[in-house]
Amino acid sequence: MIIYLLCLMLFCCGLYCILRKRNIIKIILGIIIAEYAVNLFFILVAYRMGGRSPILSSGVEIVNMVDPLPQALVLTSIVIGLATTALLVALAMRIYEKYGTFDITKIKELKG
Repeated sequence: MIIYLLCLMLFCCGLYCILRKRNIIKIILGIIIAEYAVNLFFILVAYRMGGRSPILSSGVEIVNMVDPLPQALVLTSIVIGLATTALLVALAMRIYEKYGTFDITKIKELKG
């Protein structure tokens, strides 16, 4: 149970960075932290004490099997998160080239 609370605290730390920081780089880091907290939560949901993989034991009945679906979801989420992070960093670089700052409160000319 304490591991789930630590995972929630990690997510709250990322959410705090997203909502309260005014630097674009810190907001991107907050998104990354929150994303990895969600991935960690998915892995924690699938974990079982003494669990075994169904692939490694052929012909033996497995009583405590590990669920492979969250593992597949996390692998997909890592790939999507990497693409999203690359896009955010590219946008941050273009904003810095145009306005010369990463502070979102100093960028007054953004419209749309």
